[in-house]
Amino acid sequence: MKILVTGGLGFIGSHIVDACVARGDEVFSVDNLHSGKKEHGNSEAPNFQTNISDYAELEKVFSQVRPEVVFHCAALARIQPSFQNPQRYFEVNVVGTGNILKLAKKYGVRRVVYSASSSAYGEQKVAALREDMTMTAHALHPYGSTKRMGEMLMRDMGRATGGPETVSLRYFNVFGPRQTTTVDGPYATVIGIFLDQFKNSRPLTIVPDGHQKRDFTWVGDVVRANLLAASSSKVGDGEIINIGTGRNHSIWDVAGIVLAGNKDTAPEKFLESEKCVLAAERKGEVRETLADISRANALLKWQPEVSFEKGIEMLKSAIRNKF
Repeated sequence: MKILVTGGLGFIGSHIVDACVARGDEVFSVDNLHSGKKEHGNSEAPNFQTNISDYAELEKVFSQVRPEVVFHCAALARIQPSFQNPQRYFEVNVVGTGNILKLAKKYGVRRVVYSASSSAYGEQKVAALREDMTMTAHALHPYGSTKRMGEMLMRDMGRATGGPETVSLRYFNVFGPRQTTTVDGPYATVIGIFLDQFKNSRPLTIVPDGHQKRDFTWVGDVVRANLLAASSSKVGDGEIINIGTGRNHSIWDVAGIVLAGNKDTAPEKFLESEKCVLAAERKGEVRETLADISRANALLKWQPEVSFEKGIEMLKSAIRNKF
């Protein structure tokens, strides 16, 4: 197939590019290098350095590529920066997504697979998060709001109104090679930060109180979900599908795996030995995320294959092999 990946030099997008190239697709990327990196590029997938919020420039890409499938990964990410510049988040994550869908309709794209986010759930009173649960704007931050609006656009500008087939994948805390680290600023992903601190023999910075839980999902499993979503005959009408593991782990669990190879070490031991230090709290963080993944299995025949523990050990092994 002819594939276009927006955010194709970013963390998840670059892995999707590689997977599509590996199976023989003709692949193109759109990435303005705001957070994507040239070293993540694939020599067989040309990149257009274009901002998705610029309709005229983006149309030049669509008119040249004329893709069959679009994997829409481009977005401004992270919760905390979205409080500082909500207008820019709206321009990229909402207006940019609208541009993708308008051009997909104009140029006959068959399907758009949208990288949505579990942040759209906001603060919920139940542990397992289901796609059909009632949601409000309670404790929702600008980033989560714009990602939820993107899902709405996928439904409203999709097949029901003459546009492309669409499906939205709600990711839960994706981790793996190419994830953000301390080099990318203070709001990088926690596993990336911890592994960077571990590699440099620095204490791990724990946002209080460390007992908040997340459903951590291996990037390779996320890529596989995207490829299935692009081909499944059971989706295409704007469905929203959780992509997680159905298990969650505390930040102290992450620290335990990184530092000691297991998640059973008492937090007090790490603090007393100064292998971990407490950092400032972060605005907008929910207490717990946990994906109900029954819909992913029913519609995509998808299940995660790499566990939290195995994923971190693979990343640690890569660090050891590098040095």
